[in-house]
Amino acid sequence: MAAGSQQLAVGLLFLLLSGALSFPLGHETEQPATCGYEVSRVYISQFDVFHVDRNDIQHAGVQYILDSVVDQLLKNPDRRFIYVETAFFYRWWKQQSSSMQQTVKQLVNEGRLEFVNGGWCMSDEATTHYSAVIDQMTMGLRFLNETFGACGRPRVAWHIDPFGHAREHASMFAQMGYDGFFFGRLDYQDRDRRMKAKEQELLWRASESLTPPVADLFTGILPNGYNPPPGFCWDQSCDDPPIRDDPDLEDYNVDDVVTRFLAIANHQSLVYKTNHIIMTMGSDFQYENANLWYKNLDKLIHYVNAQQANGAKVNVLYSTPSCYLQELHRANLTWALKTDDFFPYADDAHDFWTGYFTSRPALKRYERISNSNLQVLDVDRALSIILGQLFDLILCEKAMAVAQHHDAVSGTEKQHVANDYARRLANGWQHCQALVSNSLAALSGSSAKRIYCDNLNISVCPLTESSKKFSVNVYNPLARPITWPVRLPVNGTAYVVSDANGKTVDCQVVPVSAATREVRRNRGSAVNELVFEVQAPPLGFTTYSVSLLKDGPPPASTKHRTPTAIQNKFLRVTFDPDTGLLSSLSNLETKQTIKLTQNFFWYNASDGNNSESIQPSGAYIFRPNSSTPFIISKTAKTESILTSAVQEVRQWFSPWVSQVVRLYTESRALELEWTVGPVPIDDDLGKEVITRLDTSIETSQYFYTDSNGREVLQRKTDFRPTWNLKQSEPIAGNYYPINSRAFIKDDNDQLTVVTDRSQGGGSIYNGSLEIMLHRRLLYDDVRGVAEPLNETSKIFPEGLVVRGRLLLSLDRPQSAADAHRPLAQEVVLQPLLTFTDGDLHPNTQLEFSGLQAALPPAVHLLTLTQWDKDSVLVRLEHQFQSGESKVNSQPVTINLQKLFSTLEVLGVSELNLSANQWKDEMTRLQWTPQTEERPLLKTFEDPSVWEVTLRPMEIRTFLLRVSLR
Repeated sequence: MAAGSQQLAVGLLFLLLSGALSFPLGHETEQPATCGYEVSRVYISQFDVFHVDRNDIQHAGVQYILDSVVDQLLKNPDRRFIYVETAFFYRWWKQQSSSMQQTVKQLVNEGRLEFVNGGWCMSDEATTHYSAVIDQMTMGLRFLNETFGACGRPRVAWHIDPFGHAREHASMFAQMGYDGFFFGRLDYQDRDRRMKAKEQELLWRASESLTPPVADLFTGILPNGYNPPPGFCWDQSCDDPPIRDDPDLEDYNVDDVVTRFLAIANHQSLVYKTNHIIMTMGSDFQYENANLWYKNLDKLIHYVNAQQANGAKVNVLYSTPSCYLQELHRANLTWALKTDDFFPYADDAHDFWTGYFTSRPALKRYERISNSNLQVLDVDRALSIILGQLFDLILCEKAMAVAQHHDAVSGTEKQHVANDYARRLANGWQHCQALVSNSLAALSGSSAKRIYCDNLNISVCPLTESSKKFSVNVYNPLARPITWPVRLPVNGTAYVVSDANGKTVDCQVVPVSAATREVRRNRGSAVNELVFEVQAPPLGFTTYSVSLLKDGPPPASTKHRTPTAIQNKFLRVTFDPDTGLLSSLSNLETKQTIKLTQNFFWYNASDGNNSESIQPSGAYIFRPNSSTPFIISKTAKTESILTSAVQEVRQWFSPWVSQVVRLYTESRALELEWTVGPVPIDDDLGKEVITRLDTSIETSQYFYTDSNGREVLQRKTDFRPTWNLKQSEPIAGNYYPINSRAFIKDDNDQLTVVTDRSQGGGSIYNGSLEIMLHRRLLYDDVRGVAEPLNETSKIFPEGLVVRGRLLLSLDRPQSAADAHRPLAQEVVLQPLLTFTDGDLHPNTQLEFSGLQAALPPAVHLLTLTQWDKDSVLVRLEHQFQSGESKVNSQPVTINLQKLFSTLEVLGVSELNLSANQWKDEMTRLQWTPQTEERPLLKTFEDPSVWEVTLRPMEIRTFLLRVSLR
């Protein structure tokens, strides 16, 4: 480290940024549509092209980078290198000889090859759900742990490319044992202020509920993003001249290089707090010929340090992020405290990166469904564990892990790469369906063939459309019982449905809507839908039998007149008979009523066509050319269906926008099922489609959004908690990521909207909440994608059609979380339906619960997965924030031995959040904020080794040694 406290230590970090851009490939096949996401063209993914190098696409062979870097590290023991994404490293590692693997292990043990971050990928932070982030981090870190031991465990989180930073990510990183977090992107106004105040390094307090310093994380902002200082790029893809140190040559440039470097170092030192500064040396796809970098850096270090004899105070050395962080810690300073997040991100006055919150909404939904399916599979596998046998889930797990990449679920990739991510998710799920069937067979005692219907969202399921008798297995991955509406495409007019006890349940047949028939594009034949509600036990399944009646009443009649109201025992919804639009929402239990209107609009996207100075909207950036959106229609054509199982008002706003307002009998939430597309572009205008809810709630510019599906943050229009905002984009500059919910409230009423995928939104007007649903753009935003966000497919060549759901609940603010917390978990971890044709075997177990008893409402079983042949990994989560519920924001104690019905717990050990370190061995650097004394971590004793207590927003991770009961 630094030689002398009076010198300025410049730590040179050599890094590889993987996967920042996407490139087309020519491997084309056909794949079936999956869950509404059309996979019409399939290509090798960016992870393939980056690894193997395809010169016809992009010269970017990651394997050559590692080959070259290892060779160069061996030539000079001073040299260092950091590596970030385990997915790339894993692929390279598998191809190496045992002698090369041993060499790499030695470099890791010596600290010369350092892993930072270490997740399977560098995940996006705006559009990822915390459960998927934890899983992909666990996957990458487990490989490093098992391969390299303690020396391979990253101590620094490293997100140099994501486009804004979520508070929940910082909280997770802290709970995973990281000492610090470095990133490159933050709002240009925020950076300017921090540079002047020397606050580019800070302490991020990332939870309002967890006791400091549990979620405190030292955070550093890199000076040049992930690039070297200007003029100091020495890769084969760079244009900067190398260091020429032969004084006999005319182009000798050592003096010039040293002078420029000292000037940059001294300038950088003015905007950081200590006498240590960090410089990144590398960029996209560099170090394939590492000799170019290291040879010039060796010279740079030599000639700059030689100036110390002439009084220079700069000492340059090879370093790593963890070494740099240790020096900052040894400085024993206090640091600025931050408690909000780093959204939205803008790199200039009119360049807000808030469009990607919604970009590629079909892929975002498919990723969420795939996550739910994987959780079901994990639980199913663990509950049916056979000692000595590990079911292979790696294909599913890898597909989901890669989908968390900051150019994957974010929607900021080229179209062919998005298609490939969807293909990988589809292939992973198709592979794992057999494993689900095997597990369900073991639990139910039935080997009957199970059918999966992945297109129920567009009323397509060949079995239910044709069969006269079939059964529906409803698997509930939540640790509490649920009531869930089931809608099955059928061609009959009357059915009888029986539950696992043989009791007949209310069911109704309703006609398939015209919108659904259009979206199906001849992929299904059903003219009706069978609707009934199921009740599923916690962490288990139940079975319903469905039989066609020969004679029965016709489907529920359709009325073309807008009803005055629809209601069940919980909610009442009224409509304006003249416009067909919503007019009010009432909670009948709490006796609340608010005015509520809802409609669809589109912003005209700036295209930059008329002026090079105009920033266009694109995959990353949202830039409407007006603050006033165009209304799609002031009125809606309607038809209504009123039955004992469901009440629906079907609305048509235009040929490309429709909606169903739906209220099920046992639901405390109003469902808005929207269908948008193909978004028309025949007028040569890119469009960003929103829905807006306008209410009588007095919000005073405040609204609330979640962070990665967990804690909720307060937002205020045209305001940032950290600096005085100069607002230049009144719409895009007020958009925030909505991962699972957003709400507006006053003293009396809270309207919460739960989303079925990550979307962008904001509250532009008091009492209003708008959510962007779909985007179709005609120009690239010049941020790396190099193509417009203009989604089409073989089935929808004229533009992609997207369908989704918003769930609305109205409650008192003091109790609203009691409703929206479990509701959001139901949407994220929805039941998995499987189907069996004909009669089931008489000995089939029709109902099963993996728990001895349902968990309390405050506790969520976040993870249950088989770890090895006789142990399971369990994460228990308190899903309420401190103070948000009078009932559920209290500590809860759980007995681990009394959890599972099929597993006997023989032993327990607690780990950190990422499961790569024992909890009692996890030590982190402690930092002192400027505003208070260094916090002392409060310790809470569990009642016993088997009983564990969870406090608000706490996640605890356990490795349980188990056997089958």
